[in-house]
Amino acid sequence: MDRRTAREEAFKLLFQQEINTDKEVENEKMNPFTKKIVLGVIDKKEEIDQLISIHLKNWSYDRVALVEKTVLRIAVFEMTYLDDIPVGVSINEAVELSHTYGDEKSGKFVNGVLSNINEQKES
Repeated sequence: MDRRTAREEAFKLLFQQEINTDKEVENEKMNPFTKKIVLGVIDKKEEIDQLISIHLKNWSYDRVALVEKTVLRIAVFEMTYLDDIPVGVSINEAVELSHTYGDEKSGKFVNGVLSNINEQKES
């Protein structure tokens, strides 16, 4: 399984867990990269959400749709905690996921938020 597919699986699992909070993520049969993302996002969710929240411009975190939240969480986890993935790759993959699962404005929104986070990290 390539990393793009593994990210998509991580997205589906994390999205599903947000909807059905009683269900635990089964990780025995998970691809290692998918597992790293899913468990990392779950473990660092509070920190990730806070980082996303402070980089939203003219938008409240509560208004962000679940698709975009999930995509942003994955990308922010990669950008913050995985040194072996270039930031540009994380942003591009997040935008692609947004185009696939979100609406016509999702990709632009996700790109903007992640660019804001990246600018702050670089300064």
